Amino acid sequence: MITVEDWAEVRRLHKSEQMPIKAIARRMGISKNTVKRALAAQDPPKYQRPAKGSIVDAVEPQIRELLRQVPTMPATVIAERIGWERSITVLKDRVRQLRPLYQPQDPASRTIYRPGELAQCDLWFPNTDIPLGAGKQGRPPVLVIVLGYSRWILAQMLPSREAGDLIAGMWALLAQLGRVPRTLVWDNEPAVGSWRGGRPQLAEEFAAFRGSLGVRVYQCAPRDPEAKGLVERANGYLETSFEPGRSYTGPADFNAQLTSWLSRANQRFHRRIRCRPADRLAADLEAMVALPDQVPSAVGRWQIRRLPRDHYVRLDTCDYSIHPSVVGRQVMVQADLERVRAWCGGEVVADHQRCWAEHQTITDPVHAEAARLMRGLARRAHSAEPAFEQVQVRDLDSYDQILGTEGVA
Repeated sequence: MITVEDWAEVRRLHKSEQMPIKAIARRMGISKNTVKRALAAQDPPKYQRPAKGSIVDAVEPQIRELLRQVPTMPATVIAERIGWERSITVLKDRVRQLRPLYQPQDPASRTIYRPGELAQCDLWFPNTDIPLGAGKQGRPPVLVIVLGYSRWILAQMLPSREAGDLIAGMWALLAQLGRVPRTLVWDNEPAVGSWRGGRPQLAEEFAAFRGSLGVRVYQCAPRDPEAKGLVERANGYLETSFEPGRSYTGPADFNAQLTSWLSRANQRFHRRIRCRPADRLAADLEAMVALPDQVPSAVGRWQIRRLPRDHYVRLDTCDYSIHPSVVGRQVMVQADLERVRAWCGGEVVADHQRCWAEHQTITDPVHAEAARLMRGLARRAHSAEPAFEQVQVRDLDSYDQILGTEGVA
């Protein structure tokens, strides 16, 4: 077999120099048949080693039959069924080649996003400990939303992944946009919903939030990560481009740094859409649904309870003080991402900054002083001398008269 260089020279002499085959053979020192084969071949010569048989060839029909019956049968089970005693590696390689021929194919669909159509949502957990106050550290979840058409990224750290906090975070990010996509894509986050009996079912609070927005929520099927690949890539982008080398003084500082970084990240050139996310944002927003005029009732965390004597209410693992003047009465407690407030009879009886650390007691000095004064008044009332009424004392002789024993010794 001639080399690629000789093949190219033969074709040059024949096409460019118009040299006959006999002259080319004499000049190149090769046979005329070799010259003819070089001129007939459109591709350069390539050496191919003749294929050798494999020790698995003899049992391949048995392997195919077993895969036809059970396409998911492990290679180790196949080896046992056919009595294989040779190298398991070569058998596994052959099974790996043959298995796709008997399994149903499940190709991933390629989605084309239209303006305002959808946004993918997910929770991302940083790899860095965040100071939470009271000497505590943790890694709270970060809600990440990516708009499908423009690839615009929104993100904010949340106190917890409970439904109220998750919905409050979504409302805060959507309020930044001023509009809401027609479909929100979520995986099976417990606060969002789950799959039951092979069908998706939204959690009650999230279903109420969806109804207030007037949009659709699409729950990804289990084990289907491709369904929200946009937000998964955004999570990886945050891990590799935002997080390295940063330090934070607390969740507020984290969110401030994240917001500043996103303002630059959304101006970068995106290779997939061949433009910047900011260039598509206006068209994305125009096709979205308007936000409701009022904050939906599902936003935040709410509880109504009767205030105990210790005048504290618990949220997560933290206790917050309430003014002791409403002990024994029903109070309504509302917590958003920043504040914890309580009302009784239409009046605010508590207003605290939300504590992100666990197992803390948050006391308003006004509440503590009022409780001290009320305890003092109660003690003085209990320690006062009781006033007794004068009771008439009957003469004992009157009992003798009644019983007829007067004068009896």
